[in-house]
Amino acid sequence: MGNMIDGGEIIARMIKQEGVGHIFTLSGGHIQNIYEGCLNNGIGIIDTRHEQSAGHAADGYSRITFKPGVAVVTAGPGVTDVVTAVANAYQASSPMVVIGGRSPLRQYDMGSLQDIELLDVMKPITKWSQAVYETRRLPYYMAMAFREAMTGRYGPAFLQVPSDVLFGRVDEDSLEWPKNYRVTGEIMGDPSLIAQAAQLIRDAEKPMVMAGSGVFWHRAHRELAEFARVADVPVYTNAMGRGTLRQDNPNFFSLSRKPAFAQADVIVILGTPIDFRLKYGRAPAWNPAAKVIQVDIDPRDIGRNRDFTIGIEANIRQALLQLTAEIGKAEHREWMTYLRGLENQADEQRSFFMNSDAVPIHPLRLCKEIAEFVDDDTIVVGDGGDIVALAASVLPINNPGQWMDPGPFGTLGVGTGFCMAAAVAAPEKKVLMVNGDGTFGLNGFDFDTFVRFKMPVVSVVGNDRCWHQIYVGQKAQYGEGRTPATVLGDNARYDKVVEGLGGHGEFVEHPEQIRAAIERAFASGKPACVNVIMDPEPAGVKGGYEFK
Repeated sequence: MGNMIDGGEIIARMIKQEGVGHIFTLSGGHIQNIYEGCLNNGIGIIDTRHEQSAGHAADGYSRITFKPGVAVVTAGPGVTDVVTAVANAYQASSPMVVIGGRSPLRQYDMGSLQDIELLDVMKPITKWSQAVYETRRLPYYMAMAFREAMTGRYGPAFLQVPSDVLFGRVDEDSLEWPKNYRVTGEIMGDPSLIAQAAQLIRDAEKPMVMAGSGVFWHRAHRELAEFARVADVPVYTNAMGRGTLRQDNPNFFSLSRKPAFAQADVIVILGTPIDFRLKYGRAPAWNPAAKVIQVDIDPRDIGRNRDFTIGIEANIRQALLQLTAEIGKAEHREWMTYLRGLENQADEQRSFFMNSDAVPIHPLRLCKEIAEFVDDDTIVVGDGGDIVALAASVLPINNPGQWMDPGPFGTLGVGTGFCMAAAVAAPEKKVLMVNGDGTFGLNGFDFDTFVRFKMPVVSVVGNDRCWHQIYVGQKAQYGEGRTPATVLGDNARYDKVVEGLGGHGEFVEHPEQIRAAIERAFASGKPACVNVIMDPEPAGVKGGYEFK
C-alpha cells in the first residue's frame, strides 16, 4: 500500500500542476485541509476579509498570469458570498476555478451546518458547475474544471466538494493523475471569409476597428498593431483591450469613437460583444448602412443585436495574422486625418478642465495628476463609476493587462481583489487603484489584507460624496432634493480608515496638493489611500446613464 492522502492534498497538487502559485480564500472548516495541501505543495494562501474579494482576486490573477485563478470558499454563505465575483468573471469571460465546500454527504438534508445545495445557483453564471462525490475522482474533476475555464471562450468553473469527500483518504498509488486534458491550439478563420473581409477593408472609405478583451486573452497585441498598420485603420479599445495598442501608435484613437461609429462604412469588431457599451450596434449611434465584420472565438456572440456582413469564428490572433496577410496593403489617409483632427479638438476641450484649479477639484484634473504616476511598470485597477470612465480616457495605458476594470457586468468592489492579485502575481509592478467613494465602501476593509501581506497598493479615491452615475440622472429626471439613496457622507475620511488598518492615509481638498500626496503614498511603502474631495457636479462631464 502506498501513501494515504486526502482530498485537500489532491486538489493542491492539481492546482500546482497548472502552475498556479496562489489561492484566494476566507477561512472555513469545510475546506481547511485544502490549506494543508497548499502548504505541502508551496502554494501561497491569501486570505481575504470577504469571499467576494477572494473571487475577484482569482479573476484578477487570471488576467495577470493567463493561468486559471483559484478561489476556495467554505460551504453555504461562503459560496453565496462569492456569487457576485463569479458572475462578474462570467460576463468578462475571465477564467477562474472556484472550489466550494459543502456539508458531508452522510448528512445531506439532515439540517447540518450550512447544509444547502447551491449548484443550481452557480450554473447560470459559470461555464461548468459540478459536484464530486468520491475522493479518488477529484483529480479528474479538477482537470474538468480547469479545461472548462481555459478552453473556447474563457470563463469560471465551479466545483462543489462535500467535506467527507474532501477529507476522505485514498491510496496515492491507486490514483490516476490527468496530465494532458485541455488543448492549446488556436482556431483559424475560414479562409474564404477572411478573403471577403480583407476585400471589404481594402475597399472601405471609412473603416474602423473596435478591439476588446478577446485581443487581450488571445495575446494578439502585436498582431493588432501590424494589422492596423497594414490596413491603415483607426483602432479603438475597450475593457481588457485597453493597452493592447500603445497610445503613441498612429492607429490608436479614443476620443473620436462616437463620430467614428456614426460615420464608418466598415466596422470591424474584434473579441468584444455588441452590447450596451457599443450601443447594441443600433442607429443613430452606428451608421445603419455600415458593413460589419465580427470576429470572435464564440460564434454565439456573432450577430447578437446587429446583423453581420461577415462573421468569423476564430482565435483573434490567428484571424489578425490571416487578415494582415490577405490585405497586403490598404490606404485610408483622408479618414484617419479627419478622425485625428476630431481627437485633437476633443483633447483641447478637455484640457481646460484637466488644468482647472477649481475647488472642489474637477475629476479631470485629478485624472491628469494620477496620469503622472502611471508608467509601463504600473498596473492600474479601475473600481468605480464616472471617475473610472474618465481615468480610462486619460491615463497612459500602453501594455496588455496594464488596465483592469470589472467588464460588462459593471461590478463595483472588484478593486481590492484585483489589486491583491496584481501584488502577488506581479510583485515587481506598482499597483494603483482608482476608486469611487461609493465603491470604497464595498470591499475597502480588504486594506487589512494588503497590510497583513505587505502589499503596497495605492488607492486614489475620487470622493464626490455621492453615487454619481445615478445621482446625475436621478436629479435630472426628478429634480433637486429628489435624489434618495445616492448621497453619501460629507467628506468621509476613507484615508483614516486605511490608517486605522495599518496603512498610510492622505486627505486632499485642493488640486495643488494632489501630486505630493500621491508621491507620499507611494513613498510610504505601505498600502495607502489618497482621499480626494471632488466636485460632485463638474462642468463638461456627462455622468448618470452615459456609459463609455
